[in-house]
This record gives sequence, C-alpha cells and structure tokens, in this order.
Amino acid sequence: MEPIDIGIAVSLILVVFVVLGMRVAFAAAVTGFIGLLWIFWAKKGYDPDAFGWALGVAVKTAGQVPHSKISSQALSLIPTFILIGYLAYYAGLTKALFEAAKRWVGWMPGGMAVSTVFATAGFAAVSGASVATSAVFARIAIPEMLAVGYNKRFAAGVVAAGGTLASLIPPSAILVIYAIIVEQNVGKLLLAGFIPGAFSAVIYACLIVGMALTIKNFGPPVGGFTWGQRFSSLLPAFPIFFVVFIIIFFIYNPFGGDPFGTPTEGGALGAAVVLLVAILKGMKWSQLKSALLETAKLSAMIFAIIWGVLIYVRFLGFAQLPKAFSAFISSLDQPPMMTLVMILLAYAVLGMFMDAIGMLLLTLPVVYPAVMALNGGEMVSAADSAFGMSGPMCAIWFGILVVKMAEFCLITPPIGLNCFVVAGVRDDLTVQDVFRGVTPFFVADAITIALLVAFPAIVLWLPSMA
Repeated sequence: MEPIDIGIAVSLILVVFVVLGMRVAFAAAVTGFIGLLWIFWAKKGYDPDAFGWALGVAVKTAGQVPHSKISSQALSLIPTFILIGYLAYYAGLTKALFEAAKRWVGWMPGGMAVSTVFATAGFAAVSGASVATSAVFARIAIPEMLAVGYNKRFAAGVVAAGGTLASLIPPSAILVIYAIIVEQNVGKLLLAGFIPGAFSAVIYACLIVGMALTIKNFGPPVGGFTWGQRFSSLLPAFPIFFVVFIIIFFIYNPFGGDPFGTPTEGGALGAAVVLLVAILKGMKWSQLKSALLETAKLSAMIFAIIWGVLIYVRFLGFAQLPKAFSAFISSLDQPPMMTLVMILLAYAVLGMFMDAIGMLLLTLPVVYPAVMALNGGEMVSAADSAFGMSGPMCAIWFGILVVKMAEFCLITPPIGLNCFVVAGVRDDLTVQDVFRGVTPFFVADAITIALLVAFPAIVLWLPSMA
C-alpha cells in the first residue's frame, strides 16, 4: 500500500475508535503509533525480519513527540491562564463581576440574563477555560435568574452559551493550541480574539433582549440601582480589569513601542496579581490547594490530548495526507469562499461527536494547509489572494473562525461539554434541559460566524495594528 492509502485506512480506524467512545488522546496516540509502524514496515516490503526495526523506529519517532512539542514556551501560557480563572473564582472576583454587570445592565429587558452574558465575557478575559467559566456561573448566576422568574432551562442555556466565550476571548487555551499547530504568532492570535469575543457577547445580549421584548413574562428587568451603587460595584471587580490590562500590554502596547514582555510573562504576572488579591481577601489554604489541583487536572487533560494527537499528526506527515487533501481542495471547481463555508459546516457536524480541543488538533494538520492553498499560499500578498488578505492574516482569520466553531461545538448535542458541566453542577437540571435552553444561541452563533466570514476586518483590525 502507498503511504496515502495507509493514511486513509488509519484515519478510518481513528474515527471508529472515537465513535466507540475511546478518549481522543488515547485513540489518536494508538492509531498514530500503528500508522507509523505500518508505514515504516511497508517501506521494507513487510519483511518479517524488518518488523523489529520498524517497531524500534516507530517507538523512537512517537517518543520524541511529547518533549519536542510540549517543551514549547508558548504552551506554558495554558496553565497560567487556567490558574488565573480558578484563583479569581476562589477570591470571590466572579461574584463581584456578576454584581457589577447586574447593576449596570440589569435594567434592560432580560437584564439578568444579559448581565450573565457580560459577566461570563469578563471572566473569560481572565480564564482560558470554557468549562471552568460554565461551572462557576452555574453556581452564581442560575440561582439569581431563577429567583426573578426565569425558566430554568433558559437560565442554564445562558450560562452554557456564555461559558463558550472563554474559547475566543483571550487568554484562550484553544487559541494558543491553534497557534502552536499552525506555527503562527501567539500574541497576534490572542489579540485577534478580543473584538470577535466581545462581538459574540453583544450578539448573545441582543438575542436575549429580543426574546424578552417578544415573549411575555420572559425575564423581568432588574432595576433600583443608583449611580453611586453602580460605580461602587466596579471597585471589587477592579482586579479582573487590571489583569486584562496587564495581558493586553504584554501582547500589544497600545501606546506604541514594543510590548513589555511575552504573553507567557503576562499570564504569569496576571496569576501573581490575582493570587495576591485572593490572599488579601482571606483565601484559605484549602481554597488555594483546590485552585492548584483544578488547574493541574485541567492542564494535564489538555496536554495529554496534545501529546496523543501530535503522535497522530507526525504519522500524517509521513503519510502525506495533508498534501493530498490540499491538492484535492484546490482542484475543486467552485469559488474558494464556498469551499471555506463547506469546511466550517463540516466542523459543525464533527463537533457533535468530538470535544473542541481534540477536534482542532486532529483536523487542523490536514485542513489548515488546504485553506492556505485556497487563499494562494503562506506567502501570498493581499492583492493576489482569494480571500483578499495576505497569508499570515488569512491564518489568523481562519483561526478565529475555527475557534468560534469550536465554541459552537461546546453546546451542541450529544456531547456539548458545557451543557454536561452545567447539568452536573445543578441538581435540579438534566442535560436535556440544558440542551433545550441553549437552542436559541445556535442562531446567535450562526449570525456571528456569518458576519465574521463576510467582514474579516472584525477579526483583523487589532492584529494588523500590532
């Protein structure tokens, strides 16, 4: 068999493993190793005496992946960003943020739900984990929405959908992973996520307001706050705004000149600031221990997926599958934009059966070269490109689109992870309740993705300034 045929066969085995319920990390590692062994043995004509040699080369090749890839400095962003989120929760900053949002926008139709969306967006700016954001606000926001008369399903849907914003708004673990896979600038990708993330939150808020205006007794506004009470609510939430300020300055200096440091240094400093605030607020040792353990667990899970999938990615390189797929996509007799839309729709379907990080890790090594080929290549200029942007800008634009699709997958049945998290936190909700409550936000996400495709400047304005 030719390498491309082996690549297709092993990829089909991977699909079977995932459908049968095997964890993506293990499924990718096993199939990647099998593929490496198969290719190396095939080079020797399946000589029985050469099997030991092929096994040794496969073991060595697979064994080099964890260290060579995970030792990247950019990946050190992930645990620091996750730690910021957990420390902010145990320091009580999430409650302060929700209270501030309630006092400032609670007067709007559907105000409590709108407050939840903006509070989750604010928390997303200090937490790179969607799951953590959903879990935190399931405890804080849902009880308050139920107290003023919201339907419990919709209240749960607001939290699950709002939690997805952490995938796009920096610091985003998924954006960091995307940057590593496609070898693009981490700082510019994180910077590119700010406006689309805020834009997504505004679309969610508009959807809620529209529903409140058209559906009777949907969600009453929450008023009665004076301007003094509104301004006083900002002080307890100030550390979150300060951390966002720090991260922006370490990614991009808005006053001109070079950034003050690397994104990794910004994340570490942000974690130190939140830790100091938590200690000043009387954080107990048990709470600090919980924050560190939760950070370690989530980081280990993410890194395990990266390890496993990168073994499979190494096999794909030997099988030459990405190159073949790029050639096939480029040969399609249809407009490049139509092909891009079909790829995004494929992500929507794939996300119904895979977690977001695993899906991106498995598909990007094949899909990303194809999209870049559609645009005209890595080094193409904006004038000669199919999408009207240079190669590096196309990589950033496509990254935001893909991560937004990953957000969408976090709330789609049957394995929308955020929905399972919200149901797990609340004893009065089932997973089916959360999936029903989150349904209106599918429309909001579809509108957001369509606008990001139609108007790339929403994504590219900030990184083009850096």
